[in-house]
Amino acid sequence: MPMPKLLQLFLDNQARPKDFRAETNDRRGEVYLYDAIGDWFGISAEAFNREVRAMEGEIDEIHLYINSPGGDVFEARAMATALSQLKVKTVSHIEGLAASAATFLPMVTDEVEMTDGGFFMIHEAWTLTMGNKRDHQQQVDLLTKVDDSILEAYAKRTGAERDQLVAWMEAETWFTAEEAKEHGFITSILETQRKQSNAARWNLGAYHNTPRALTEGPSPEQLYDRAQAERRLALIERQ
Repeated sequence: MPMPKLLQLFLDNQARPKDFRAETNDRRGEVYLYDAIGDWFGISAEAFNREVRAMEGEIDEIHLYINSPGGDVFEARAMATALSQLKVKTVSHIEGLAASAATFLPMVTDEVEMTDGGFFMIHEAWTLTMGNKRDHQQQVDLLTKVDDSILEAYAKRTGAERDQLVAWMEAETWFTAEEAKEHGFITSILETQRKQSNAARWNLGAYHNTPRALTEGPSPEQLYDRAQAERRLALIERQ
């Protein structure tokens, strides 16, 4: 039986060291989210929100730097809520990749800048589920509600029609910086001569339409002990 794509995504990136920091310089707060979102395999909302809220009263603006493959949608929602409640100017900088749940955060900031050569990806919500048909139906109902909340956030930012947003999410759409700006997901593009180094930073094999620029490089087996991860999965499935 093939490994569920969501669990595969988590396992493939879990072994990476957490890459998150926050600092204040001359009334300017800077938060660097270069990781997946979620406590088990990345950065938790609790850690993110604690750092962000600690800056209040010490800053006039906050800049969020993002390079993330996504993660837990509820954790991302909690992070976005904390950002939206700040009474200072907020700016997101997508420095390579904002995929899946990571796209929630830029939707609530005053400005969104994206590096030329980066990617912005939206898709329908995923989950893992076990149980009988009623348990699965409950998860279907939950996913429908989650998708509706995601659509609302995107529509508020972009002004795009719901049907268009639904089509993009169903297709798992990867926007270039130019496309993201054209459709209203971002407000500006940072032109740079530096070559993007996203290739192989994340294993994005669980996604369907990942651009080649993000998949070239060392195989996932070179990034973590796959055999050990599969043994752990087998133990989980036998419980």
